[in-house]
This record gives sequence, C-alpha cells and structure tokens, in this order.
Amino acid sequence: MIYYTIISLYLLALLWIGYQKSDSVKTQEDFSVAGRSLSPWILVGTMAATWMGTGSILGNAGKTFEVGAAGFLLPIGGMLGILVLINVSGKARASEKLTVPQIIGDRFGDVAMILSVIALLAAYLVIVSYQFNAGGAVLYTIFNDNLGSNISLDQSTIIAAIFIIAYTILAGLLSVAYTDVANGILMITCFVIAFPILLFQAGGFEGMNESFLAKGLPNHMSPFKVFTFREILNFCLPSFLLILGDANMYQRFFASESVKSARKATFILFFAVVILESLIVANAWVSSSMIVDIEKQSHVLIYAAYNFLPPLLGAIMLATLIGVIVSTADSFLLVPTTVIINDLYMKYSKNQFSEKSIILISRSMVLLLGIFAYFVSRMFAADTTVFEKSLYAFTIYGTSITPSLLASFFWEKASRLGAIFSILSGIVSTIYFGNLSGLDAAVVPSLSISASVLVLFSLIENQIKK
Repeated sequence: MIYYTIISLYLLALLWIGYQKSDSVKTQEDFSVAGRSLSPWILVGTMAATWMGTGSILGNAGKTFEVGAAGFLLPIGGMLGILVLINVSGKARASEKLTVPQIIGDRFGDVAMILSVIALLAAYLVIVSYQFNAGGAVLYTIFNDNLGSNISLDQSTIIAAIFIIAYTILAGLLSVAYTDVANGILMITCFVIAFPILLFQAGGFEGMNESFLAKGLPNHMSPFKVFTFREILNFCLPSFLLILGDANMYQRFFASESVKSARKATFILFFAVVILESLIVANAWVSSSMIVDIEKQSHVLIYAAYNFLPPLLGAIMLATLIGVIVSTADSFLLVPTTVIINDLYMKYSKNQFSEKSIILISRSMVLLLGIFAYFVSRMFAADTTVFEKSLYAFTIYGTSITPSLLASFFWEKASRLGAIFSILSGIVSTIYFGNLSGLDAAVVPSLSISASVLVLFSLIENQIKK
C-alpha cells in the first residue's frame, strides 16, 4: 500500500504545481523559457533532472547490469560535454533567442534552419517516445509485477503518455523547472542513502566479487577490462555531441535571468551530473551482483527498490524515477513545440496572434506531438533497448546539428552552404552507417563526414566570394 500512496501523492503534487503555475503563463516566453527568470540554482536543478533521464536510470543502469563496473565509463561523454558548455552558455543567453534552430537560422539562413528543425524533430520525438515506453514500463513493473494489478503494459504506457502530455500542457517550462529541483534533491538523497544499504546486503565489495565470479562474470569488478577504446568512444561520443547541442540545455540558458547566471549554473551542473551519474551506476552495479534472474536488465533499479530497500525508501525511489522520466519527457516534448510555433508557424504565418492565442496554439501542439510520439513508441521493436534507442537519437542529433551550432558561435568562416550540407550529411550518414554497421559504430564516421563537409563547403564558399 505504501507504494501506491507515495507514488500517487508524488504525481498529484506534480500536477498541482503545474496547475498553480499555469496562471503565471501570460506570454510565449513564459511558456517556453519561463519568462527568462530562472536563478542559477533553479537552472542547475532543471538541467540536471532533464539530462538525467531515462537514458541514465534505465539505459546506463541496464548497461551496467550487463558490463559491471565498466558502466562508470558510460556517462563520461556527457560530463566532458558540460565542461565545454560552460563557454557556450553565456553566448547562448546573450543571443536572446528562444530555440537552437533560430540561432542556426540567424547565422546560416532559412534552409539551414528548416533542416535543423527536421533533425531536431526526428531525434526529439524518438526520445519522447521511449520516455513514454519507460514510464509505462515502470508503472507496469510497479503495479502489475509487484503489486498484483491486472493493468497491461500497453495501458501503463498510455497512462504515462497522458500524464506527461497533460503536465507539459499546464505550464510549460514554468512548471517543469521548479519540480525538476525537487526531483534532483530527492534523487540524490535516495541514491546516497540506498548505496550503503545495497552494498551491505551484497556483502561489501568482497561479496560482490564472489557473486560475480559465481555467475561467471570475472571482469565485472573492473571498469577497464570490458570495453575497447573504440567501444568507449562509440558509447560516449553521442552523449558528448548531444549535450553540446541539446536544445533542452539551450532552452535553459535562454530561460536564465542573466548571462552570468547561465555560466554559473553550467559550472555547478558539471559536479551535480558527476555525482548523480556515478550514484546511478554505483547502485545498479551493486544491485546487479545480487540479482540472479531479471526479465529486463534496464529495470535493475526498479527491482532493487522493491527487493533490497526498506519499503518507504523504495517507494520514494520509485516515485523519483517516475518523476525524472516525466521531467525528461516533458522537456523533450516542449522543445519541438517551441520550435514549430516560433521557427515555423510564427515566422511564416501572415496572421497576427495575441499572446493568449499563441499559448493556446502551443498547448494544442504539445497535445498533437504527444499523440504522434505515442504512435512512434509503438513502432519500436520490442527487443530494442532504451540504451540503443537513446544512442540512435543522440547520434542523429549530435552529428547533424551540433557542428553547425558550435560553428555559429566559434568559427567566423563557417558559411551557409557549409551548414546546410553538414546538417544533411549528418542525418544521411547516421542512417546509412547505422543500418550498415549498427548504431554503436555510426557516430565516428557520421561526425567525421558532417564536420568535414562543414569545413570544406565553408572554405569553398568563402573562396568563391573572394
């Protein structure tokens, strides 16, 4: 009963906050970038909760179950990307833009902007779709597998999708940002408390080693005996590229109260992500040593919350996992909504709309994109893991948009044709190499082609203009 109570109260609290904040939404900037009013600590909370989504709590955790201590290497790409973002955040905030395609469009023209919109929509709706799947999987595991409910996996996914869409519609980034702070605090608290409890039950590191040896997994205690350098690069580079160009992060920069706040928040974010990602992997690693059989490896933390933790702590952890999934999903749903409304509809429409009408259109677009993302979630094969889905979305976005976006800030010679062909080649090469050699081998050649095309065509265009 405690699981029902804690999770229900938590979700109701999220909806209540969204409802309360909905009255504060008066303009498009309120809905999309929280009125550019967020302080550094609120920014840290919302950026951390957004980045630490399903890819971490299900994807990296599930991969850690498979590879052991080598899982600690998986988040390195994102961590290094944040260090680079410290130098980008202030420039992004100073631009006074609302979206990443708007930055690209202002520098490289409408064609590049439209192509970046296409790449963003393709990647972000995939990400939203597997957030729906993940939310449904968590609800199904909680209520069916462990509490004996008759709810089906499809029904659980529909419930998760409806909740996420409704929550996003209510107040946009205003509701998301403040609840993200609570999610982040709860997540750190739960995992810090859970780790020593799990380690004690596992018999310490010696007990873990014995358990892994008994299961025929002698390398699970070492982070350096599982992956080759090439595999590490293929796993880490997509997240590095994504976070450098992630429209969610830029949306948070745009929402900052000042340039200084954006830089300060990004600096603090690095340490928050190092702590949170390490805690997630550590808890999954210890838990995996005690689990003999599990239907889905990605559910290792859910399994641990039920079977190895005290009921109250386990219930809070499960509620937090759901909250993080909701936070990530609504963020990745809000960004394409803002892009479509701001970069396409308002830019090319001849009609004049009041702020109230724009907010209504934005909320309607959230609903339409949410429904579309749900059907995308149904298209994925059942044997495709969260880790693989996230790797694909990260790669297609990172190789197509990130090179041109960074060039718009740091390379004066980057040209319109260079950006256009870079974005196109990033999309095409990711699809080609992903189908040819697998997703984990697509990022290096795709990035190489996209970056090379950007440089080559920029130099050619600049030479022609001379």
